[in-house]
Amino acid sequence: MSGSAGPTDDDGFCSSRELFESVVDFLDAEEAFGLDHGALEARLEVSSRELFCRLFQDHLDLRAQREERVEGVVDATGAPRASVEDGHHRALVTVFGEVSVERLAYRRRGEENLHLADASLNLPEEKHSHGLRRWSAIEASRGSYDEATAAIERGTGQKVGKRQVESLAERAAFDVDAFYAERSAPECAPGDILVLSVDGKGIVMRPEALRGATKKAAEDTSPKLQGRLSRGEKRGRKRMAEIGAVYDVVPVPRSPTDVLASKDDEQVKGPEANHKWLTASVLEDAAPVIGDVFDEAERRDPQHLCTWVALVDGNKHQIDCIETQAHRRTIDVTIIIDLIHVLEYLWTAAWCFFEEGDPRAEAWVRTRALAILEGGARDVAAGIRRRASSEGLKGSERKGADTCAKYLTNKADYLDYPTALAGGWPIATGIIEGACRHIVKDRFDVTGARWSVDGAEAILKLRVVRSNGDFDDYWRFHLLREHERVHRSRYANNIIPALAA
Repeated sequence: MSGSAGPTDDDGFCSSRELFESVVDFLDAEEAFGLDHGALEARLEVSSRELFCRLFQDHLDLRAQREERVEGVVDATGAPRASVEDGHHRALVTVFGEVSVERLAYRRRGEENLHLADASLNLPEEKHSHGLRRWSAIEASRGSYDEATAAIERGTGQKVGKRQVESLAERAAFDVDAFYAERSAPECAPGDILVLSVDGKGIVMRPEALRGATKKAAEDTSPKLQGRLSRGEKRGRKRMAEIGAVYDVVPVPRSPTDVLASKDDEQVKGPEANHKWLTASVLEDAAPVIGDVFDEAERRDPQHLCTWVALVDGNKHQIDCIETQAHRRTIDVTIIIDLIHVLEYLWTAAWCFFEEGDPRAEAWVRTRALAILEGGARDVAAGIRRRASSEGLKGSERKGADTCAKYLTNKADYLDYPTALAGGWPIATGIIEGACRHIVKDRFDVTGARWSVDGAEAILKLRVVRSNGDFDDYWRFHLLREHERVHRSRYANNIIPALAA
């Protein structure tokens, strides 16, 4: 019976084969037969990591043995690297364990060595591999850094420090903006509604990471109590993260009673969001984020053939930024204020006229909400003021009513619900509200967490990429950019070939 020859002395994988055979011998021995499947599974899990680490090392050693000197290596400054020295090593911590990479060094006195083999392997600048960087990006964007380190150790057996995970996650998010600037976007079909929406959510920051006005306010604040805040006091610890969304909807025309259907009315389902895309930043303020939102919208509708609608909560700065972008790009964008925020103002006014829990308040709010949906925001505001005066309410007694009336009057131009409903547009900001909860609150509101700007920005970017369903495509893009940035940029004359996309 013929068979393949066994390993020879010059077999590059002799060490790996030896370890594999030892695992086979263990499984064939009496000790293994005394273990249940769980114990066997745990034992083999550890052995598999050791084996693949050995295989990794043997392969690297084989590459080192076969590496040939390349003539004509020139660094980025145009200086030749004619002096070549072997035996240079660097460590690399992989998902299987630590290995050592041996390669030739192309030298020049007073300059950092160049290593062509590092480029062919696309080695990172830091000690930890791209595989561990990917683990860090996923786990740090999912939960706390402590949870991330524990998850990485469970999944790979490697102990990566909390600060290292934070640094790897920041590195992993480096190319998110470039990825979205270059990628193609789904086109919005003519006749559909292209929706833009923005909102903000605060993140608790380290003192040095606060914006100037917030930092000064925090320094000037003297809480009345030591252990807790009194009513109306704020800690001044948060920096606003701006969230943007773009999506398209097939129009669904509705009437005011379709939107505020009574319990006996048949519910009419509103327009559904398609191809949702999110962006977020705590580094930038609203203006650049809204610029990114418009960039994404123009990728989807470059000829401006769709109806553009911007949904907001009434924030004046956001509205100003949207109008500025629309004017700059000569795009007709209709701004609509979210109905839910209008209802909140109506409920605030209602408690000036009714006792808490009075069922008449609900009917009062619904009647006025229907009037606003029919285009009567200013009339509703005037009616609220008249009732407050006729009931003799003074000062704080009528504050909620006056606040509501002022809001309806000031925002009336953005409450054109008759046009929105007839056109089948959405009139609620549920998409962006949900994004604020998912992207920001679910990750950043960890008890005791205080964020740096760079750390928070990185996690925001990674959570956005994952929420958009783009992580795998982004990761390939990121590794290509890393190769260009870390390796190809160090050489002249394109001696390092680009990685295949």
